[in-house]
Amino acid sequence: MGLSIWQLMLVAVLFLLMFGRGKIPALMSDLAAGIKNFKSGLRDDELERTQASGQSGPKAESGRPEKENV
Repeated sequence: MGLSIWQLMLVAVLFLLMFGRGKIPALMSDLAAGIKNFKSGLRDDELERTQASGQSGPKAESGRPEKENV
């Protein structure tokens, strides 16, 4: 019970009629911009997390603070 080529073509024609030729590129560019903003937000959150953990002071591998040579 798969979709035939005629059903897929009908859906494509209806899609074009509903949105028009001019709106489809605008929709795709808006979608791409949204994806880029989402990825940028994820990178910013990761950067904030690493900076927040780095602000607590330098720590050794074991989790203890490193001793300063005085």
